[in-house]
Amino acid sequence: MIYLANSNRYEKMIYRRCGNSGIQLPALSLGLWHNFGSVDKPENMKEMLKLAFDNGITHFDLANNYGPEPGSAEENFGNILTGDFKSYRDEVLISTKAGYYMWAGPYGDWGSKKHLTASLNQSLRRMKVDYVDIFYSHRRDPNTPLEETMGTLDSLVRQGKALYAGISNYSPDDTQKAANILRNLGTPCLIHQPRYNIFDRAPENGLLNVLETEKIGCIAFSPLAQGLLTNRYLNTIPDDSRIAKPHGFLQKESLTAERLQAIRQLNDIAQKRGQTLAQMSIAWLLRDKRITSVLIGASSPRQLEDNLQSLKNIDFTEDELSAIDRISIPVLMYRG
Repeated sequence: MIYLANSNRYEKMIYRRCGNSGIQLPALSLGLWHNFGSVDKPENMKEMLKLAFDNGITHFDLANNYGPEPGSAEENFGNILTGDFKSYRDEVLISTKAGYYMWAGPYGDWGSKKHLTASLNQSLRRMKVDYVDIFYSHRRDPNTPLEETMGTLDSLVRQGKALYAGISNYSPDDTQKAANILRNLGTPCLIHQPRYNIFDRAPENGLLNVLETEKIGCIAFSPLAQGLLTNRYLNTIPDDSRIAKPHGFLQKESLTAERLQAIRQLNDIAQKRGQTLAQMSIAWLLRDKRITSVLIGASSPRQLEDNLQSLKNIDFTEDELSAIDRISIPVLMYRG
């Protein structure tokens, strides 16, 4: 049974300071990229949100185009927020983003002031909130001056439509430039959201150092490499898995024979630690104190409960870390 009125929820979670700010994020945050769209079951969404919150997950992450259909995740979340969660708005932190394609025409994409402002206004209406806690520039726009994009984030914070500014998918160099601009404007960059997992080490090539130096928080998305770092593919490809679908980010060519062997070897390490491969993969990220939070996605309450168990052991021996590197680095999907 799931109870929203759970006074012990905060004792179940680890919280970490987000950069040089007053904000603490739960070590695990819930992302609504998948499983909260118009094609998904409202009751399942509601149960996952309740379970997350009752276990101390106070941060819910969205973007304007999450769905499908684009915008439907924000709309569904808004319906739940104004219903079951109506009394808890001040106990949760809501983030959303803009910068990927959302609507037709020259203003429905990228990082112009027009797009970011219009998009956030739309997001607020869909979620039925007066403000979001974090608003991100979802990706660097190569055709818009960084001063315009960051200036818009600053403006939206000053208008009270967002409390903090963040960036996602920015290179180390652009992250440094963005941080400098925002600092000079008086709205420091709170957080960066990069893709990071055992098979994607791109943030290790300069980004994490920039974030540490600039005292910017880091929340890692895709911690399970779109499902590769789970036990789903140890023996075969399930018909209902992401990799079996002809569309999406994870394709069959990602599961090479060499990578499959690495997954099985990583699974052996996880079992010796008393964890599932997914739990170990999440814990591996949290071992680094520069990681403020790990953004998990779940398709069911049971999967969410499994991910929560990763917090029971986030410490690794040097031998374990060396073995993980030795197995995974030769078959990385992204090197940066």
